[in-house]
Amino acid sequence: MQLQDILYSQGFGTRRVCAGLIQQGLVQVYASVQAPATVCTESNAEFVADGLRFRVQGVDWPYQEKAYLMLNKPLATECSQKPSTYPSIYTLLPSPLRLRPQKGAVQGVQAVGRLDQDTTGLLLLTDDGKFIHRMSSPRHHVPKVYEVTVKHPISDAQVAKLLSGVVLDDDPKPVRAAACEALGEHHLRLTLTEGKYHQVKRMVAAVSNRVEALHRSQIGGLRLPDDLAPGQWCWLSPDDLLRIAA
Repeated sequence: MQLQDILYSQGFGTRRVCAGLIQQGLVQVYASVQAPATVCTESNAEFVADGLRFRVQGVDWPYQEKAYLMLNKPLATECSQKPSTYPSIYTLLPSPLRLRPQKGAVQGVQAVGRLDQDTTGLLLLTDDGKFIHRMSSPRHHVPKVYEVTVKHPISDAQVAKLLSGVVLDDDPKPVRAAACEALGEHHLRLTLTEGKYHQVKRMVAAVSNRVEALHRSQIGGLRLPDDLAPGQWCWLSPDDLLRIAA
């Protein structure tokens, strides 16, 4: 695969822009894990894309046929390309991730589901449409774990109701938590396998309490790392992807 096509596939601009970066000596390629990066000025130089590492304008990048990321979503951000009030989460990502070419009008990685502007924590992003569909499908019931701070002290009766099922105003069928435990007087850990609109807030309201803070800590078997600070992102490994489905 030509180097300019590799850069294009990774979101570094049009093929002409990518060729210009290469010809200006702004792209270095790692021939092996141990070898240092060397400048390549031939835009049509051929490389095996899979496993390739390169450096563009001083920043190292691994080739990724499809991008899979996790972001620790901070407070007061919106999961929208066109936010209405707060900054978009996409401004936290480097431009190549936002510009990765895709079929159709959409470019770059997209959030897998959404978190409200006042919800923090684990958010997945990808440019793999099949992955987004699979994760979003209610048939797959991927569990999501939330750390919930509530206004009023939590009672055993409230926990029992969340486990047995509560009725939301738009659905007569009871909605149940897959798991629920009180971690403190005002702290609840809630596991859901559905993704209804404002579901945690509405379920807590249905048991006569109120969500004061909400943080998603886990999706499937994938936990948000303690060392990934709010606003930071990282690549997902193949093992991470397996944990999501675990």
